[in-house]
Amino acid sequence: MIYLDHNATTPCHPSVVDAMLPYFSGHFANPSSKHVLGQDAHGALGAARREVARMLGTDPRGVIFTSSATESIHMAILGTLDDERHTVISTVVEHPATLLLLERLEASGQPVIRLPVDRHGELDLDLLDMVLGLHAKSAILSLLWANNETGVLFPMAAIAEQCRRHDVLLHVDATQAVGKVPIDIGELPIDLLSFSAHKLQGPKGVGALYARRGLTLTPLLNGHQEANRRGGTENLPGIVGLAQAARLVPRSLACMHEVAALRHRLEQACMSLHPGAMVNGAQAQRVANTCNITFPGIEAEFLLMLLEQHDVIASQGAACVAGDTEPSHVLRAMGLSREQALSSVRFSLSPATTAQDIEQAVAALAEVIVQCEVLS
Repeated sequence: MIYLDHNATTPCHPSVVDAMLPYFSGHFANPSSKHVLGQDAHGALGAARREVARMLGTDPRGVIFTSSATESIHMAILGTLDDERHTVISTVVEHPATLLLLERLEASGQPVIRLPVDRHGELDLDLLDMVLGLHAKSAILSLLWANNETGVLFPMAAIAEQCRRHDVLLHVDATQAVGKVPIDIGELPIDLLSFSAHKLQGPKGVGALYARRGLTLTPLLNGHQEANRRGGTENLPGIVGLAQAARLVPRSLACMHEVAALRHRLEQACMSLHPGAMVNGAQAQRVANTCNITFPGIEAEFLLMLLEQHDVIASQGAACVAGDTEPSHVLRAMGLSREQALSSVRFSLSPATTAQDIEQAVAALAEVIVQCEVLS
C-alpha cells in the first residue's frame, strides 16, 4: 500500500510506540499524585514538556498539553477574548477546526473578520496591515501557517511583525507546519501556537498549545493540571509519544529537500498524463510534502476510488456532508469553480515516501486517468 495522505494523519513511528508502551503499564501513575509513582510520572511529564519546548525554540513553561490541535485552537481563541480583545481576524481558507468556531462566535454576536486569498492561495499583506491597524489593541489574528489542503505557506515572520506593530495577538495554527518548516518561537513574536501529535509521527488524541509567558488565558477546562490552564489528568502515554515525535523533527526537516523533489516528480507526471492538469498554489511558497492537483473533466472521488484499487491512497480534501460531496472551501476561495474543486486531489508525502512509491503511484495514475477519461 502506497500511502500519500500524510496531511490527514501519519503512522506512529516505531520509536514513538516504544516510548509510549511503558506508560500504559509499569509507569501508569497519575502525574498529580504525591507518592513516588506519581512523582516519577510527573518527572516524565516535565521531560516531555522540555522536549516539545526544545522543538519549538521556547520556554517549557509556555507549553500546555491538550487533547488535539482543535482543542488548542479553541483554547487560544476563546481563552483570549474579553472586553478589550473582542474581535477575531482570520482567513477564508482556515481548517474547519477554526472555521466552525468562528461561525459559532459570529452567531453569538462576536465580531469576526475573514480575509480573502488570491488565486495562488496567498494573503494580501497590505490589506492585512490595514485591517490590523483598524483593530489595533482590540483583536486576535488566528490563521494557518501551512494550508492543510494546498500546502501554501503564509509568510509568518512578516505577519508576526505586523501584529506586534499593531498590538494584535497572533495565534498560529501550525498543525501542518511542525516537522515541515523550521520553527523557532524565540525568533518570532508569536503569542499562541497550536499543533497535534498525529501529524508528525505521534499518536492521536494529544496536542499542544504554546502560550507566550505573561499572556492571560482563560481555561476551557478548569482544574489544577497544566499550571491551572487546562484541567483533566494528562494523557501521559500520548504526551510521551508526542515528545518522542518532537525528537524526530530535526531528522524530518533534513529530509524536506528530498520530499520536495519527489513531489515535483509526481506533479510533473500528473500534468503530462492529463493535459490541462493544474497544481493549485504552485506559484506560492508551499511546504515540501503537499500538492493539490486539479484534473479537469475527471471526478476526483472516482479517481481516488480507482487509485485505491491499485493500492494508492490519497484524498480529495473535501468534506462529505449528509452523503453529498462539498467542494473544497479552500479551492473555491482561490477562484476555482465548483467543478474544478470537485476534480481536485491532494497528495501528501512524508520523509518515509520513497522514489519507488512515487513511480508506482505514477504508473497507477497512468492507468486510472485513462479509465476516467474513457468513462467520462
